Amino acid sequence: MVIVMLFTGRVTAEACTAAVISGKATPDGRPMIWKHRDSNYPQNAIRYFGDGKYASIGLINSADKEGEAIWAGYNSAGFAIINTASYNLLALDDTIDLKDREGILMRQALQQCATVEEFEEFLKKAPKPLGVEANFGVIDARGGAAWFETDHFTFTKLDVTDPSIAPQGYLVHTNFSFTGDPSRGAGHIRFNTAQNLFFQASQQGNLTVRWILQEASRSLWHSLTGVDLEQSDLQAGTQHFVHFTDFIPRHSSSSSVVIQGVTPGEEVALTTMWTILGFPLTSVTFPLWLEGGQQQPSLVTTDENGVAPLCEKSLKLKERLFPIQQNYGGNYIDVTSLVNRNGTGILQQLKPLEDEIFERSFRKQEAWRKNKERSCEIPAFTNELNELITERYLTMFGL
Repeated sequence: MVIVMLFTGRVTAEACTAAVISGKATPDGRPMIWKHRDSNYPQNAIRYFGDGKYASIGLINSADKEGEAIWAGYNSAGFAIINTASYNLLALDDTIDLKDREGILMRQALQQCATVEEFEEFLKKAPKPLGVEANFGVIDARGGAAWFETDHFTFTKLDVTDPSIAPQGYLVHTNFSFTGDPSRGAGHIRFNTAQNLFFQASQQGNLTVRWILQEASRSLWHSLTGVDLEQSDLQAGTQHFVHFTDFIPRHSSSSSVVIQGVTPGEEVALTTMWTILGFPLTSVTFPLWLEGGQQQPSLVTTDENGVAPLCEKSLKLKERLFPIQQNYGGNYIDVTSLVNRNGTGILQQLKPLEDEIFERSFRKQEAWRKNKERSCEIPAFTNELNELITERYLTMFGL
């Protein structure tokens, strides 16, 4: 896999696991998009954008000082977008030099699109070649939900609200396109893992924000080998390394985001961007709202060092899981530092904190759905979470 990194913060070789879920498949009728991001750039942050027809918030690479690219985000019209890289749409002998513009395209789409249909028109009218090879997942405030498998010149729309295309009301993507060359692509094991997990959750009526971020994004089950690291039952205090590739969370995982939309007719401002910033196994969910404007929480925005503090804390904890310094070290995780029979693993210590974040946030969401006076409450509430997370990371991990 070729890696190309530019000083703008753009990264190729993105290898993500994602899903578009229509409101038909969720218990509360709200559509969602999920992106578990794998990237060669571990430092991620959240940024508010006030330019364009619509304001937006999005996930960026921290080094992208100008905010050229967004890797997941939503705007003030309730339009939300994610992507996964595809490796089977372009011809093997493709010679077009313009590449790796997926994040730029998503930034532009958030500036000007309000609906799935407008995004489709945006793709049709955008100057070609697009410089992309990707699956773009989108939802809107009218209940629209779709994937667009897209290359330099063409795209195929997969309408997730159409039972003939998505009979369960959702579609998972990794790093191949259904309309591409079936002999190529990547991420097939992760795709099978996510498919199995989503089907089980769907049958149980449990396709929720919380389930996606706590169970799918952090699944330690490997669908090919059948190994489930969470069942290791190892004693704390002694290192136990296992091979750690092709799980949904990987050494290269840099964030996980669920953008929860609204039901048709509901206030667009209630759209919520649930964000695990940094390495998902060592970070916690932080709910974000565009209505907070420039006052996004300090833990998830870049500081004077150019990094988001929550992301930085998660990466320091990640070092405890992957202590081998040689170049192969990322393939081997110390399971006992993550989960163990004593309940002292990093993931186990973080769960009560994240459970508290979810419970507090759900209560706020319910209150705000009944009371429109939110604009002053959102910064105050996210500041509470900011302080809670800061205090707990210091107490539990000295960070």
